[in-house]
Amino acid sequence: MKTTEVNYRKNLNSATSGRFRVTMIKVMKTRFFGIVSVIMFIALTSVFAQCRKTEDTTTTSSASATTNNDEYNITQAISDEAQRNTIAFDGLAFLTGCLGSQSFLPPGKVADYSGFQYLRDNDPTNLGHNTSFVTIIAFNVLHILTKDQINMYVARAQNQVDQINAFAYKRYPLLKAFRRLKDGNIPSGTTGLSEDAVLSYYSDLYTLDGQISYDRAKLFGRVITSLTSDQIAKFAALKALNGVAYWDSTLSNPLQGLNLTPEVSVAVMTYASEMYAWYSGSVTADTYFCPERHGTYFGSFYLKDWPAMGNPNYSIDETLTASAGQNFLAALNSSQSSQVTGIVDLQRSALMELVTKREAISTELRKFLASGIADSSTVIALSQRYGQLDGELSYYYATTFTQVYNTLTTDQKTKLTQLASQLGYVAPGGGFLYSQPIDMPTIESTDFMFK
Repeated sequence: MKTTEVNYRKNLNSATSGRFRVTMIKVMKTRFFGIVSVIMFIALTSVFAQCRKTEDTTTTSSASATTNNDEYNITQAISDEAQRNTIAFDGLAFLTGCLGSQSFLPPGKVADYSGFQYLRDNDPTNLGHNTSFVTIIAFNVLHILTKDQINMYVARAQNQVDQINAFAYKRYPLLKAFRRLKDGNIPSGTTGLSEDAVLSYYSDLYTLDGQISYDRAKLFGRVITSLTSDQIAKFAALKALNGVAYWDSTLSNPLQGLNLTPEVSVAVMTYASEMYAWYSGSVTADTYFCPERHGTYFGSFYLKDWPAMGNPNYSIDETLTASAGQNFLAALNSSQSSQVTGIVDLQRSALMELVTKREAISTELRKFLASGIADSSTVIALSQRYGQLDGELSYYYATTFTQVYNTLTTDQKTKLTQLASQLGYVAPGGGFLYSQPIDMPTIESTDFMFK
């Protein structure tokens, strides 16, 4: 069986400013999963119902034309209630999951400064979390663009695939370090995680995220500034429809016949949908994130999203995070519950700074939209700090969840396992390259993350 060897403390390549190197051996092929590719799952980003709190559980595009007048915004996302439920759900996933489930990550959590999450969560026709959402937007956009403009997408897609893969693989040492802490499998002579080491690693990780974000915004700016008056009018007409459910959903795939690899084809569709969100949005939309955007290292996305994978026209129960998080807290005693909910106060300062850093990155990147030039060093520096802040949140989660786990009774552990099973949890047989199953990579020693 072939594996992927991961060593991230060395340089990656020139595309990531020489911060890391990952030597990747060809990922496995199996009869069940087919050829593993990070891009193949990007088309599934519309599956993930990450933020909405309506009572709907399963919808179809034909039923989604009901107008939604609620606006999801950053205030709601960072509210104590939203964060408390999200953190509790993370705790349930982490304490009942495994390293493989921790590695599952929606690709929309990488280079996410286009405002697409805001567009998704606030679609007036409630189509945002249906599996057809990305496809409808992408097809409509690509039918408006010229061949030369589409070729700009193709060139960038061919360049970014390795970077996107590298980001996913670089997460594994963090996942393993957190799992070792929970399992009590820490290096001899150490007592726990080194916060400094964790934050430093996150800073390096987000150097890559910043570079991907910069290059993608540069691409969007080039395409947008090349639009003709007729194309601009067509985009305005789409926006005036006031909801993606009212767009043409019968268009053919405009990429057919271009002989693109599946990876490049789906990446181009992703760019098309994100560019529309960016073009029609604002800094406010770009800054927005859903409550589950940070601390994505504990398996909650797997616990929530895996049942939807491969199910066309499926929408995830939008109340799941809140209800499952509350059930997790109810299974704990008052002391344990207070430890988990206390993270809300612990992370408050870092979370607020995350918002300001996102706004600053979004503002800088939008200079490309005005035919200007964004400063790459500014974006990278802001991204590195952003990574440190995300690392601070994850440090709080990992240490607190571990402390709670060490005090659980046998009956409590059984109850938590039952809660996860009721959500459809099945331990994966390996790891994930985002949402694509792969063999578990060989991960470098994580001893350096302990002290």
